[in-house]
Amino acid sequence: MRINVLQHTPNEGPGAIQAWSQAHGHEMLIYHPYQFGILPTAAETDLLVILGGPMSPNDDLDWIKAERTLIKELLVADKPIFGACYGAQQITKALGYPVTKAPAKEVGWAPVYRKSTRIPGIPAKLMALHRHEEMFEIPDGAERLFSSDRVPNQGFVLGQHVVGLQLHFEPQADDVREIVVNDGAYTTGSALGQSPADILATAVPAENREVMFKIMTYLTEA
Repeated sequence: MRINVLQHTPNEGPGAIQAWSQAHGHEMLIYHPYQFGILPTAAETDLLVILGGPMSPNDDLDWIKAERTLIKELLVADKPIFGACYGAQQITKALGYPVTKAPAKEVGWAPVYRKSTRIPGIPAKLMALHRHEEMFEIPDGAERLFSSDRVPNQGFVLGQHVVGLQLHFEPQADDVREIVVNDGAYTTGSALGQSPADILATAVPAENREVMFKIMTYLTEA
């Protein structure tokens, strides 16, 4: 399987998704469209992963619009798509839904609660990393997958082949350190009230990697 990853900032990579890909012997190619303006085609994509980033789907940039064209092509072809944060917002925007300011800016660790049992084996409560101040709408026909105390739309699952998460399960310990050391200032104004040091002091839950594996397996098993 060829997994094409759209990465949108140097310090937010695929993390546990790459570990899952390697464990299953898949081929992963990572694109940086914000820098190079290059995207894969739908024909050469078996699974698309759209990662987070500091931009908004509402930004008037050609490469952001081109990403949504690719997403639409993959939706028509019924190929698996996973989006994290900005990536999930891009999916819903491609489906015709607005991306708006969230009820609160969340940066740091906070619990999320499972709202659907569509994907087997996900615990009822998890501690996730949050880095967002915008929010998607749940598309028609999709199930809300996660909510947090402050932002209800934290995840959705649409059929068998589309999952979007506002939160982050993919970062592992080194990934969190990379995020914080490069962009710790983003904690300013967060409703979670956590400093960069607070975020670093929290161990990444082992179950986050397990849940990320379950989500990727769900997307690709049928």
